[in-house]
Amino acid sequence: MHILIAPNAFKNSLKAVNVATAINDGLRQSVLACTTHIFPVGDGGDGTGELIIQHCNGMIVPASVHDPLGRTISSSFGLINNGKTAVIEMADASGLRLLKKSELNPLRTSSYGTGELIRHALDKNVSSIILCIGGSATVDGATGILQALGFRFLNKEGKELQSLPESLTELDSIDISTADKRIMNTELTVLCDVANYLLGQEGAAAIFGPQKGASPDDVRNLESSLSSLKDIVLKQTGNNMSGIKHGGAAGGTAAGLAVLLNAQLVNGIDHFLSLTGFDKALEKADLVITGEGSIDIQTLQGKGPFGVAQRAKRKGIPVIGLAGKLPEVIPGELKRYFDLLLSINPELTDIEAAIKNTRSRLVRTAKETGDKLADRKQFFT
Repeated sequence: MHILIAPNAFKNSLKAVNVATAINDGLRQSVLACTTHIFPVGDGGDGTGELIIQHCNGMIVPASVHDPLGRTISSSFGLINNGKTAVIEMADASGLRLLKKSELNPLRTSSYGTGELIRHALDKNVSSIILCIGGSATVDGATGILQALGFRFLNKEGKELQSLPESLTELDSIDISTADKRIMNTELTVLCDVANYLLGQEGAAAIFGPQKGASPDDVRNLESSLSSLKDIVLKQTGNNMSGIKHGGAAGGTAAGLAVLLNAQLVNGIDHFLSLTGFDKALEKADLVITGEGSIDIQTLQGKGPFGVAQRAKRKGIPVIGLAGKLPEVIPGELKRYFDLLLSINPELTDIEAAIKNTRSRLVRTAKETGDKLADRKQFFT
């Protein structure tokens, strides 16, 4: 039996490659006679860029940028496709992981550093850029990125706004005359792992603001700021930021880049799997094992395990999903794509203990799975 191991990261616990290695170690400890292929995946979330660079045998380019609070940090981006394509991880410049919990403040945190990474990539004469936007600490509608690329956000007096995105409620016009012209001649693809729109109860401020430190009052202020940005962009370009699927991703970064830089917003996992040659890896597989921290009905909205399972099922390959958390009753929609869903935390446990023991529990579950796979007829019935 040949098993393709293709998990996503377990958020706040293990990177995708570490999850894959743990599953592989468990299978090796089992009685199952099998060969394995490790193929960690990303759906646009934090870590996706690193995986793309690894799968595509790219190179890392160091770069100095500013973090979400304007402090100089060492960062990097990748080059693939013989140096023609840059791969940029937003979290490497504008990520939550760069800040202490006490520093989270999405009214002030900026995506400027990500724009600097884009500028560094343009200096390498790339013809295309892949931007992975998961894990950002910002809800600024991409205004920081755009500022780094020369866009100017002005008030009624023609003065440039400070302290974005909080001051966007004073926005009167956007000056694009000083924008870096190279970006408009560069193909920009944004990998999104959520389908949320920019505004409203399921929008960037309401859903992602609290995850980035926003209080209820902050959420209302962020919504007003993004709404003001939407109004001015609509007035100047005729394009409505609030009507774009995926537009709310990374605090509205996706919407801002789509409208003002003509970026293509794509489903992160589909683009990742196509770019990295996942279908070729599937050709030899008799079974696929995937997983991430939580698998539920929202997984079907475009998360990593769904993309993996969807492609496997097209080829008639059975799929096992491993997760730290599963619904008490597995919905029928999930059963269409996953032949078996297993929790690595079958016993009652608190979240901190679950995160701490993720690797050992993955190994244990994979070993038990391998032992049972030795008698496949009983395992899937």
